[in-house]
Amino acid sequence: MLIKKRLPVNVTKAFTLAAAAAILPITVFLAVPSHAQQPAASAPAGAAGQQPPAGRAGRGFAGFRQPDPIDFDDHTGWTLMFDGSTLNGWDGDKSYWHVENGAITVQSTCEKPTGTIYLIWQGGEAADFEMKLEMKGTGAAVNSGIQYRGAILDPNRARGGFGGGGRGRGRGAESTTCPSGQPRGTPPSHESQAKWDMVGPQFDFDGRNMYTGQFYEQATGRGIIAWRGQMVQTQQGKNPRLVANLGDRDELGGYVKIDNWNQLHLIARGHQMAHIVNGHVMSILIDDDASKFRKSGLIGFEIEGTGRIDIRNIWIRKL
Repeated sequence: MLIKKRLPVNVTKAFTLAAAAAILPITVFLAVPSHAQQPAASAPAGAAGQQPPAGRAGRGFAGFRQPDPIDFDDHTGWTLMFDGSTLNGWDGDKSYWHVENGAITVQSTCEKPTGTIYLIWQGGEAADFEMKLEMKGTGAAVNSGIQYRGAILDPNRARGGFGGGGRGRGRGAESTTCPSGQPRGTPPSHESQAKWDMVGPQFDFDGRNMYTGQFYEQATGRGIIAWRGQMVQTQQGKNPRLVANLGDRDELGGYVKIDNWNQLHLIARGHQMAHIVNGHVMSILIDDDASKFRKSGLIGFEIEGTGRIDIRNIWIRKL
């Protein structure tokens, strides 16, 4: 084993000064181009200009910088998907989906349950893209999400089972009376919703914050593939494989705002998809299962359970 001897302080200082003197002439000649961006000297820790880690001193670390923080409200090169006042460009059962206070709103109650229903963007299919929006869930029992690279479910396909379509519809009720004293309502029939019933990947979102940010797949049989806090890879004929842990599931859940607006950012590039909530990566999926992977498809919103969902500030950038 190599044993390192600690040099006296005065000797160490002499070596440091000598090294600095040797490096200085080189640094002078390696002038940084005028267009290069340099970190500000007063930048806070963790931002551009932070102190280099041990071992970086004397190796030109001052020429590096941290990436600029993403501006969620920067929409240069993006397409607005929702005008803030109408459902123009969207299709769904508008006896449930409507616009209220500048947001797409849908509410499922005991008296008027929605079951599992969808609102679909009419802007065409998207393959590789980024999508940003704000979403708020009100009520612990509400469940929602962003469907993407999806398709319309075959109306003749059998429903039910794990990951099946309409998982919120047709469940038996414990009582025929709601807490309000009014009769318990009946959700819309499968037939009435068939032309909007979706299949495919979902950026999950729920009121209890058990699943928000995870990768769920609707009506394919795969169900939850990448849980919150996971980076997962799939391969045909094999069980999904955990590639890495992104963080503790509950700790990441702490970044989700309950009964308040959340900034959702979805990135889909090739076989890789990332779900981000309020600037924190919740899940990543590398989908190499050729029998299940969809490279392009429809975008829509879903609601099931009981509660309310509001969605606003919806933008897309096709890549």
